[in-house]
Amino acid sequence: MVADWRTAPVREELRAALAFIEKQTLRPEELTAADAEAAYAAGVSKQALRDAARVSALFNMIVRLADSFGWDVPTWERLLQRAPAMLDGGYVMTAISKR
Repeated sequence: MVADWRTAPVREELRAALAFIEKQTLRPEELTAADAEAAYAAGVSKQALRDAARVSALFNMIVRLADSFGWDVPTWERLLQRAPAMLDGGYVMTAISKR
């Protein structure tokens, strides 16, 4: 899967969702309703595609902001320190503000 999602042994629904979010990430100006329809035809529900697109969009935004502002990626050790809090509270703003 990590090496190449296109040839990985995954369900067709996942492959279709990944194709959609790849285009959303790399070529957003080319994304059309036909791309969503292709995912639906492969068995992806509207809610699942919305969820995948939303998560992808948020990560895309975070990465682009980080690149623009020169934000550093935390060290592996720092990420491990933060992991328990993220597992407990997730990305909910109230959980973040309590840290």
